[in-house]
Amino acid sequence: MNFAETLHTNPIFDVVARQAAALDVRAYVIGGFVRDLILKRPSKDIDIVCIGSGIDLAEAVGRELKVPVVVFKNFGTAMLPSGREPDVVTEESKPVPAGPTLGWEVEFVGARKESYRSESRKPIVEDGTLEDDQNRRDFTINAMGISLNENDFGQLLDPFGGLEDLRRKTIRTPLSPAITFSDDPLRMMRAIRFATQLGFDIEPDTFDAIVEMKDRLAIVSRERITDELNKIILSPKPSYGFKLLYHAGLLDFIFPELLLLKGVETIEGKGHKDNFYHTLQVLDNVSERSDDLWLRWAALLHDIAKPATKRFDPKVGWTFHGHEDLGAKQVPGIFRQMKLPLNEKMRFVKKLVRLHLRPIALVKEQITDSALRRLLIEAGDDLEALMNLCRADITSKNYDRVKKHLANFDKVERKLRELDERDKLRNFQPVITGELIMEAFGLKPSKEVGQIKIAVREAILEGTVVNTLEAAIPFMLEEGRKMGLEPVKDLISNLNSTSAENTH
Repeated sequence: MNFAETLHTNPIFDVVARQAAALDVRAYVIGGFVRDLILKRPSKDIDIVCIGSGIDLAEAVGRELKVPVVVFKNFGTAMLPSGREPDVVTEESKPVPAGPTLGWEVEFVGARKESYRSESRKPIVEDGTLEDDQNRRDFTINAMGISLNENDFGQLLDPFGGLEDLRRKTIRTPLSPAITFSDDPLRMMRAIRFATQLGFDIEPDTFDAIVEMKDRLAIVSRERITDELNKIILSPKPSYGFKLLYHAGLLDFIFPELLLLKGVETIEGKGHKDNFYHTLQVLDNVSERSDDLWLRWAALLHDIAKPATKRFDPKVGWTFHGHEDLGAKQVPGIFRQMKLPLNEKMRFVKKLVRLHLRPIALVKEQITDSALRRLLIEAGDDLEALMNLCRADITSKNYDRVKKHLANFDKVERKLRELDERDKLRNFQPVITGELIMEAFGLKPSKEVGQIKIAVREAILEGTVVNTLEAAIPFMLEEGRKMGLEPVKDLISNLNSTSAENTH
């Protein structure tokens, strides 16, 4: 099979070929780019292997293209960066340099062979042949190369039958899986990740080796494990990956909290749904609606506290009261354990876990403007994401029931839009602040200030007071008088005089 014509459509390959010839080294594009080229799948990264110095070749290509070259001397590699931020940010993500870039990330390495010690996944590296380099690849579908050399430009090099495995939709290791996974245990996660992304099966001997060697994952850093897990979560049907992780025995090590959701308990003939499979269905449902990693994490964690809150009531059956609040409290700890960012992304997930029952409750009861206002204020700019999660959370096998709930959600969303347009509540802040209350009554920070502030806020949310100073100040003063407080400052007169000045 010859890919010469296809490679010529991307100028980078002609430049690499030209500079490799000038340096008198042989060069090949290898790995994921070749796989995705055959699958007609978009690819973001290009790996170039040369028989010689990858750094020298990278610098020559960078000079011709006038783009920066990032050199990793300790690893003997160099990179022409793409300029884009990584899809999944971890502590090990490479920085995006300043300056012109290609839009592709092109990595250069000299062909090498590797050997490993049992206690480490860091290899002992030696210069090698192209065959050595292909031997060290993780899977047959990632071990294919295409020549960039003048005498056989575009020729496919496929020593392990990767092309046939692509046709058969199979993930298989090029060498014995015991060798491949012992050398680098992260490849067990990668096998499941590729199977999930591509919708492939894992070849039986390869899967059996994952089951047998799962404990080897303990030597891999949490950042790298989470990076692979995030890629599974971002797959078109992430539930497939989580089921593979479960059956391989990896989930118990990676994410034991999720595994606690599995199983159905029955008392007096009453059982509950299997919350593990329900969660995976919600994750798939969200994935059909959004490619936002953090919304998908919210789906994965929305019921995480159900095992801790599960109770049996003879009258109503199984309950999980408060699982949304306890689940929200668990989010920071899970993010910390997973080495996920403890920033606004975590707070977004925490908020959605805490609020995920609120729209469902609105569907079940008579919708009041007060309840809608509270939801609008608490969800803020994340309302659409919350509603997406709630729609995904409807997983009944009863089609009519699902259809009815979705229709009710349409009604709730319509009312929310109308209320938001009218009252502008997305980023609501009461006009009456603690400082204004203290100024009005001559108070220092105290319980009374907090009580008045809450009373004003509740009145605004209930719709009995409009969120303007003109309406809220009289209400505040009246609340103070109920508590035996008298104003020391005439805020209403000040407000009227300010309004008059503004008018003139």
